[in-house]
Amino acid sequence: MEKRLITLNVNGIDYELYINPKTLLVEAIRDHIGLTGTKRGCDTVSCGACTVMIDDMSVKSCSILAVQAEGKKITTVEGLEKNGELSPIQKAFLDNGSYQCGFCTPGMLMSASAFLKENEGKDVTEEEIREGIEGNICRCTGYNSIVRAIESVVKGNYKEG
Repeated sequence: MEKRLITLNVNGIDYELYINPKTLLVEAIRDHIGLTGTKRGCDTVSCGACTVMIDDMSVKSCSILAVQAEGKKITTVEGLEKNGELSPIQKAFLDNGSYQCGFCTPGMLMSASAFLKENEGKDVTEEEIREGIEGNICRCTGYNSIVRAIESVVKGNYKEG
């Protein structure tokens, strides 16, 4: 199959890639752009390790072709920090010990970030937080500390910059 030239905007930077049109977004991000924070887990849309944000919406990057993401704003876990400063959710994950082996952490951070953007200014319940990350699997069962971290950001304990 003939390769195609596409431009992906990832973390505010445009990347021109010659890729097979059947290349998954997770492959483009990891193998062609070199951002390895996005993990490749199950390849069946089950685990959430590959979660990124497309136009601020949580998307499993193993479920979309790279060509489908052209013209959209893609954010990976590397794009959460600004000017060397961790985002509020990244700080909260660190402070709450919301990681064990760390494999699910990038996807969880991206799902949590999308959830926080979608619910900004709202008073959300623990149940709503759990629903917001339900597409992400933590094999180490760190869900309680992850939920605590998200709750702490919702409550305003962490601010940008």
